[in-house]
Amino acid sequence: MLLHSLAHALIRQIVLDCGYNSASLRERLYCRWGTDHGGPMAGVLIYTAAPDSEGTLGGLVELGNPASLGRHFQQALENMRVCASDPLCSEHTPSSDGRGIHGACCHACLFAPETSCERGNRYLDRSVLVGTFASSETTFFKSFR
Repeated sequence: MLLHSLAHALIRQIVLDCGYNSASLRERLYCRWGTDHGGPMAGVLIYTAAPDSEGTLGGLVELGNPASLGRHFQQALENMRVCASDPLCSEHTPSSDGRGIHGACCHACLFAPETSCERGNRYLDRSVLVGTFASSETTFFKSFR
């Protein structure tokens, strides 16, 4: 959920600078548990889904440079703190019966176009990234300012 939410937050942030719209980008999540062969691993690949004249691949690649990526990473986390649909959005929690499979997320903050998301906009929660109005107990980036 953390990795998937982070991928969506980054996609929403980098489309502002690369020239592509969010429907033109896709995510690929790579992760392993510590008990799996090869040990613990987590990574995200954000790539363009189809060649077109909308943006520039060089612009998208440039955003992966450490200085640029760090800035976008910080801005993406900052933008996840508040949603246009808060406090309603931040009050969503995944249910134990499996009916609600995402937490604090909606179309205004974290959902991506269906063609961009390999998980169908499931298993997302911005409260695992940063503290929200309703929750900060599951926040991974607690020291983020």
